[in-house]
Amino acid sequence: MRYIKPTRVKVLMMMFYATGGVGIIMGLFVAPPSMTMMLTFLGVINVGLGAFFTFIFLTQVQKSTDKRKKKKKSD
Repeated sequence: MRYIKPTRVKVLMMMFYATGGVGIIMGLFVAPPSMTMMLTFLGVINVGLGAFFTFIFLTQVQKSTDKRKKKKKSD
């Protein structure tokens, strides 16, 4: 998988966790009975996506510089 900048992954994590939390709360307490299950399920999916991006953030390796592009120091 491609390297993703840590700030971008953090933004995605926050976005998915926030929308998942709001979806679960709205599904359980605010929504009418016909939409309760759907909103709660979509909130759980968003929390799962947040967990996936947390895993990506914690396990990706720092991007190394390409040594071919680096100029050699002349003494």
